[in-house]
Amino acid sequence: MIELGIIEGYYGRPWSWEERGSTMSFLAAHDYRFYMYAPKADIHLRRKWREPHPRATTDAIIALSARCREAGVRFGVGLSPIKIHLDFGAEAKETLIRKLDEIVAFGIDDFALLFDDMRGDLPDLANRQVEIIEFVTSHIAAERFIICPSYYTDDPILDRVFGQRPVQYLEDLGRMIDPSIHIFWTGPEVLSRSYPSTHLERVTNQLQRKPFIWDNYPVNDGERMSRHLHVRGFTGRPSSMGKHIAAHGVNPALQPTLSLIPALTLVDSYRQGDAYDYSVSFHDAALEVLGQEIGTLVYEDLLFLQEFGNDRLGERETMLRERYTPIDHPAAREIIAWMDGEYKITDAIVQEQSGD
Repeated sequence: MIELGIIEGYYGRPWSWEERGSTMSFLAAHDYRFYMYAPKADIHLRRKWREPHPRATTDAIIALSARCREAGVRFGVGLSPIKIHLDFGAEAKETLIRKLDEIVAFGIDDFALLFDDMRGDLPDLANRQVEIIEFVTSHIAAERFIICPSYYTDDPILDRVFGQRPVQYLEDLGRMIDPSIHIFWTGPEVLSRSYPSTHLERVTNQLQRKPFIWDNYPVNDGERMSRHLHVRGFTGRPSSMGKHIAAHGVNPALQPTLSLIPALTLVDSYRQGDAYDYSVSFHDAALEVLGQEIGTLVYEDLLFLQEFGNDRLGERETMLRERYTPIDHPAAREIIAWMDGEYKITDAIVQEQSGD
C-alpha cells in the first residue's frame, strides 16, 4: 500500500501537543507512517521564520518527534521562509542556516521547504527557488526532502491570488532539481474532489517524478469550510492512484478526534480497491474511533454536521446539543465547540497566518 501520513498544514486554531501525539499514536496502528509538522499558526516557521522558536515550543516539538519515532512514524517539519526568494543574499543565507540547524535539532526524518502562499509572478521564479533548494539541501541533514512549489495545483485561484504563474514553471522546476527531491501536489484543485489517473500521469511528466500528494480533505480551514465538519469517508481516491504517486499526505480538519474518521477510510480505500464503499467505511470508522454510542450518533447526524453548516442548523442545533452535551468524549466536545463558533476561520486569521 502507498505510504500514508498526516501533514499538519491548516490555518486557524492549532491542535494541542497531546492531540498531535495521540493522533499519530492512533494512526500508526493503521499504517500511517509519517507526520509533517507545518501548522500555519506556528509563526516561527512562517512570518517570523528568521527568529528562533521559544524554548517551550522547541521542547514540545522534540517530544513530539520522539513520540512519533516510538510509534514507528517518520517526523518532519515544514518551513515557509516568507519572501526569501525576493532577496537571497548573504544575510538571508546566514539566517536560513541558523533556522535549519534549529530544525535539525528537533530530530527530523523529513524536511519540507514550502514556497506556497507567496507571490510567484516572476519570470525567473524557478531559477530563484532552485538556488534556495540547492543551498538548503547542502546544509540540512534529513533523510527525505520535499518542496511545495508556489503553484502546487492546476487551480487558477492561485494565479488570481498570487499572480500569474510563469510559463513552464513546473517543467523548469522539475528539470532542474535533483530527482531524489519530492514535490507536493494537491491535485487538479486546491481542494481536489478526485485524482484522475490521466491527471497524475501528466503531472508526473511535468515534474519528472511522481507527485507527493498533499490532500486537502478533510481540512476545513477556510471561512466557509470552517462552518462544516468534514467527517465523511474519502471519495475520489481509488486504490489505482497509488501507482501514480510517491506518497499520500492528509491535511486534517481543525477537529483532531473527528479527523481520525476520514483518515481511517482512506486506508480502506487503498486496501479494498473496487470493493470500497465510502458509506460503510465511514460507519465502521466512526464506531472504531468514537465507540458505539457517539459513533452511531455521528453516523446518524452526518448530513447536519457536514452539509448544513453551523450557521444553518436552525432548530436542529437544539437537538444536536441535547445529544452531545451530556457525553464525556473529545469528539462530543469538538462538536459542541464547533456549534459555539470556536473553530471559526476569518479572512483576517488567514491573512495573519499567511505572513506574506
